[in-house]
Amino acid sequence: MNIVLARIDDRFIHGQVLTRWIKIHAADRIIVVSDDVAADDMRKTLILSVAPSNVKASAVSISKMAKAFHSPRYEETTAMLLFEKPGDIVSLIEAGVPITTVNVGGMRFEHNRRQITKSVSVTEQDIEAFEQLNELGVKLELRQLPSDPSEDFMQILRNVAK
Repeated sequence: MNIVLARIDDRFIHGQVLTRWIKIHAADRIIVVSDDVAADDMRKTLILSVAPSNVKASAVSISKMAKAFHSPRYEETTAMLLFEKPGDIVSLIEAGVPITTVNVGGMRFEHNRRQITKSVSVTEQDIEAFEQLNELGVKLELRQLPSDPSEDFMQILRNVAK
């Protein structure tokens, strides 16, 4: 499997992904990687219902994604991976899936989160996971749209989270 984009965006499949990201990072398949989504049939159905008809879309658990990545069946597949939280990416890397760059797009604000940028709010667990990704050598770029300049997310996180 060729991963053309790994993106954190808790809205998953939406206008920016459908009109901008998929054009820049052409993929055969959009895969939502989330144990929470994979276990919730209603949420999974809603998320996948907006996928474009010309791209296969699925929502899978972290373990199922790791198995699919290593399966010869998907050797020729190009995939865009969408994540809700950075901890899921850490788990996927620990399961043997090589992810070297992560696009941090959007993490909504909630009462238990600290706002880092206008589009990214994090929990303490998220900060720890981002630190782990950084230690694993994963480049973390903040970018809403492909046309936006790529910014070093760890630098922004560390400046704001002090």
